[in-house]
Amino acid sequence: MSARTDAAEARHRAFVAETGRVLAALDHGAGAPPAGAPPPSALDALTAAFNLSPFERDLLLLCAAYEADPAAAALLDRIQPGAPYPTFGLALARLPGGHWSALSPAGPLRYWELVDLPGDGPLVARRLRCSERVLHHLIGADYLDAELAAILRPLPPPAGGASPHTTALRELLAGGLAVLAGDDAQAKRGAIAALALESRRPVFVLRGEDVPAAPHDRARTARLWEREAALTGALLLLELDGDAPAGVTFAEELRAPLAVAAANTPPGLHRPHGRLVVNRPRWRAGADAPAANRAALGDLAQEIEPLAAWDDLVLPGPQLDVLRQVALHVRHADRVYREWGMATKSARGLGISALFAGPSGTGKTMAAEVLANELALPLYRIDLATVVSKYVGETEKNLRRIFDAAEEAGAILLFDEADALFGKRSDVRDSHDRYANIEVSYLLQRMESYAGLAILTTNMKQALDAAFLRRLRFVVHFPFPDAAQRAEIWRRVFPGELPRYELDVQRLAQLNVAGGNIRNIALHAAFLAASNGGAVTMAHLLQSARGEYARLEKPLSEAETRGWA
Repeated sequence: MSARTDAAEARHRAFVAETGRVLAALDHGAGAPPAGAPPPSALDALTAAFNLSPFERDLLLLCAAYEADPAAAALLDRIQPGAPYPTFGLALARLPGGHWSALSPAGPLRYWELVDLPGDGPLVARRLRCSERVLHHLIGADYLDAELAAILRPLPPPAGGASPHTTALRELLAGGLAVLAGDDAQAKRGAIAALALESRRPVFVLRGEDVPAAPHDRARTARLWEREAALTGALLLLELDGDAPAGVTFAEELRAPLAVAAANTPPGLHRPHGRLVVNRPRWRAGADAPAANRAALGDLAQEIEPLAAWDDLVLPGPQLDVLRQVALHVRHADRVYREWGMATKSARGLGISALFAGPSGTGKTMAAEVLANELALPLYRIDLATVVSKYVGETEKNLRRIFDAAEEAGAILLFDEADALFGKRSDVRDSHDRYANIEVSYLLQRMESYAGLAILTTNMKQALDAAFLRRLRFVVHFPFPDAAQRAEIWRRVFPGELPRYELDVQRLAQLNVAGGNIRNIALHAAFLAASNGGAVTMAHLLQSARGEYARLEKPLSEAETRGWA
């Protein structure tokens, strides 16, 4: 039996138990519901989603029981001869906590069309009916409401599985509305399909031209979808192609998580939203993407696969806050510059640049990986040795090639050891000095106008040109880790599946080395343990630490390894 069938049967059993409780209360009075009935998760979720009172919940169950259980009809015929169906008067008289507002048109039962009142006559005597869609949800037989099914289409699972945009899209949808911008319709569908697959939520597509134009019909469609989203957690992708005023109004009015796919943010969409460009795959879509990427930059840059996440960084709180601000600026640059018009005030300083300064091994390159991972953007490290040329004008050509290609791709540029390229401009004594200064000036200009994120790392911040430093939007100092931070790095450096035996991170933190050296020591110790078929021990780490210190040409003091063995 499939997991889906198991869940449906469990939901049906819970429904039967809960309706039995309501019918017993109806028959014997409000004080005699049977005890010990299992809590029905679907009903609990529905009650919470629509904010039903206990009486409204029981009233809904009474209507559902009449539709699904022949015994309920027989009971109602006995209690209420001549009217063997649920009525509001009977519920008020027999169910606990009865209140007149339960059937108010603005109340949840009628507003969300969980129950309706067909026909005419006194309110207390009219027949109550449970929505067929809601009834089937309660008994574990979900389907799309017929009115919605006429205009919505289910989105199939993504052909490629995971998407690099999943994390960012999840965050945007948590805020209510995400705009998926770009010209690649398949990429946008794939992004939300991947999120739906990961979260096990159905996703449906609504075309802008299928949104009802009449305000009353559009409001009803929105309300039915909001009900559907509350019942099943389904996601909606609204595809807007060209001018679609009804679709934009629908997006403005809908109060459920919504993804809007459009070439750009639709004019007139004022509801708070986040924007995600998803048609910028790693430079080009398709199987030839890696080759096309390399061809665009040749041997001037190296692509780095971003594997690090926020949990891998061990930094003081202020530094982490600045890194998150960098991600925030990149993610919302289009809204602030274009939609809100900040770019019209000045064309200068729109580029997002950050300097990561600190000793070797303190996490500067890892932080660049974290940002690339967070923003789902490709990361390229610039090979300075191949960029700088002794021939006049060649360095500028190489830089122009890098910036132009990266700008088209929306890539993150990482200039390692930036002081070698962005050094202080000198007094002009000969033509070499003049052209060196021209190169730095050109870099300053391109950094200011670059539409993406440029990250520079340096071990010698003081060597950078002062004019360049003034143009940096963010400067993050990566300090040498103290003992507490080193202990935290040791805690995180070993993956959960790696076998280890009696490791003492406090004693390991006595090693006065940076995080990069800690990773080297841990990695070599893992190989030592693998060679003898055992777990990583303090002895393995001591042997590995001696090798790392020898490589650094640094003495390993007794104080650093005291108590290891």
